[in-house]
Amino acid sequence: MRLMAIDFGEKRVGIASTDEEGQFALPRVVIENSDSLVDEVERLADDWKTEKIIIGESKDFKGNPNTIHAPAKDFATLLKKRGRVVEFHPELLTSMEAERLQGHNDMHDASAAALILKSYIDTHQ
Repeated sequence: MRLMAIDFGEKRVGIASTDEEGQFALPRVVIENSDSLVDEVERLADDWKTEKIIIGESKDFKGNPNTIHAPAKDFATLLKKRGRVVEFHPELLTSMEAERLQGHNDMHDASAAALILKSYIDTHQ
């Protein structure tokens, strides 16, 4: 099963996907968070034959939703209305971890999405 993961941000959205067997998380692309975001994600999901979209569930250390949580939920709702299977998966500091591993560059948001996806795969096998 091919999966897609999204590290949803106010300005940028990192996207990762698995290989065809759903075993490896691969950072793919970073796109701007804009009015066309749902259309862009749908196009990528179709191109990659994605069966499920995993969105990082952003909460603070106490388990309370961060400020980006509500817009991410709204985004998930839009995808679900278009018939996509969407699931949230807990994530904490994935952007910081991605930056620590590779430095700050144009793909660190996609790498954060890959970390979310790897965690999802590890907990669902």
